[in-house]
Amino acid sequence: MTAVRLPAEWEPQEGILLSWPTASTDWSANLAAAEATYLALVKAISRFETAHICCQDAVIQQRVTRLISEQGISAVNIALHILPYDDTWTRDYGPVTVSRNGKPSWLDFRFNAWGGKYPHTQDDRVTRLLHGMPAFEQRQCTEVDFVLEGGSIDSDGRGGLLTTTRCLLSPQRNPGYDKAEIEQRLFDLLGTQRVLWLQQGELEGDDTDAHIDTLARFCNAETIAYTSCQDPLDSHASSLDNMEKELQALRQSNGQPYHLVPLPLPTACFNRTSERLPATYANFLILNGAVLVPTYDVATDRDAMTQLQQAFPDREVIGVPCRPLLEQYGSLHCVTMHLPACAL
Repeated sequence: MTAVRLPAEWEPQEGILLSWPTASTDWSANLAAAEATYLALVKAISRFETAHICCQDAVIQQRVTRLISEQGISAVNIALHILPYDDTWTRDYGPVTVSRNGKPSWLDFRFNAWGGKYPHTQDDRVTRLLHGMPAFEQRQCTEVDFVLEGGSIDSDGRGGLLTTTRCLLSPQRNPGYDKAEIEQRLFDLLGTQRVLWLQQGELEGDDTDAHIDTLARFCNAETIAYTSCQDPLDSHASSLDNMEKELQALRQSNGQPYHLVPLPLPTACFNRTSERLPATYANFLILNGAVLVPTYDVATDRDAMTQLQQAFPDREVIGVPCRPLLEQYGSLHCVTMHLPACAL
């Protein structure tokens, strides 16, 4: 019998997958700033594991190579892969890795750009194209006729899956599926044993329909860090307070409540047209030996770093300036996909 399990993000990783921003992606208006963030991100990742970078063509590959060299970043833990993509939200169209009898196996879910909101034909092909490349061709890859984005789920590594009803039950993703049928698909494909549903919580400006990686994340199997609002006059106060109550009511498989770590809602960030941006510290990225935390050059950055250092006492906590990513309604976790090692 095949044992299938969705590893937790803090388990050993082979690397992190990214797609480089270009003038044809969301970043055309602020490309230089976006590239600066990506360089800081790649520099941090490559200290701990391999940064696998997708490049749209040979010209972009050459540019990335030059920029990395100019920044003095060692190329030892950097691998470049040429393939087309529409945009750079790799978390949501990259491979979801499960462990099959202790070996990594990719699931290639359908990607429809969060319910058909944006062009996505090339993004939906990225996983199968990567699988055909020498770096990844040895592993199993299964195409799945089901829409699921990596940012919409978070695993405790023990069969528990944290997600939101607003996203997974969206009729624009898998019309015709009810909650029970979606749970069954998660059980069958990911080895999930318990789905922990959140009905509350959503950030202004978020176009993912409340991805869990903007709201609440496992730090270990007993601990959940979550976005908390302390200002009763903030527009998020009611929704996030209700989400906090939902988290308090959740139970581990042994019946015990979770240890909850509140992360401050970042000081409000706005774009040039005065629209509030979906800033969140829950969009952190766990590496082998480190946790990368998005920062936005606001007063709450320091508190968020402190809280996450307490949640990850054995890992180095590193801030990565992510305001350019926020301008396009995403952050650090959204532009990356971890590749678990799935070692026995």
